[in-house]
Amino acid sequence: MGIDTAWAHQELAQFLELTALYRRPDPPGVSVISSRLSNRGAAAEIIASAQVVEQILDRVLPRWRAEVSDRDNTRVNRWCQHREAAQRALAVLAREAEIREKLGDNAPLLSASSMHPWAWEGARSLWQSGHFREAVTAAARKVNAETQNRVGRRDVTEGPLFQNVFSVDVPKPGQPRLRLVPADGSKTFASVHRGAAAFAEGCFAAIRNPNSHEAGLPELPEHEALEQLAAFSVLARWVDTATLET
Repeated sequence: MGIDTAWAHQELAQFLELTALYRRPDPPGVSVISSRLSNRGAAAEIIASAQVVEQILDRVLPRWRAEVSDRDNTRVNRWCQHREAAQRALAVLAREAEIREKLGDNAPLLSASSMHPWAWEGARSLWQSGHFREAVTAAARKVNAETQNRVGRRDVTEGPLFQNVFSVDVPKPGQPRLRLVPADGSKTFASVHRGAAAFAEGCFAAIRNPNSHEAGLPELPEHEALEQLAAFSVLARWVDTATLET
């Protein structure tokens, strides 16, 4: 997962301690009938802890808001959904390595939250609600827009944009280039940039366009959407780390 497990465990445990539920005693001479429960910690402490815990949950259980019911938030306590999600996350952190070993699959895991921010931040909200195909499309738009920002262009987009910025030709007025390796005229220089342009063309032509324009397509399975998101993450990282040549 790429996170400090011990730290995450401590933060989740602290949150559960602060949000521990109890019933306030009735005032003297008054009988109150209510299902509402109170938290042990002060409201300000809980809110501060929740700010960190939500980010841990987004990393460990990306779809916790959709998969963990919030029905008890209004009738019992506002933090019920967070508490259940934190308990699940603790179990994942504690037993993930064991489960993978026992089930015979010790392959490395790919986490969306560890991808390039242009890809993941573009997709995050749709991904967490289970709209995987739309999430990939949003990531593609974000990568395209950030590439336009990087080279200062609005007159060209998607495939033609990347063909231009990764061109091996020398820059022209209003047409800067992105260099992944030094422009030394070598075969490596030519092949790297030809490959990057072709890869970008494939991402937009074979992933982004069908996702955006084909009506009635079924929802993508999450693992397939993750593969597609990873493709745009690779492209984003190339653009972000390339040398701008004007």
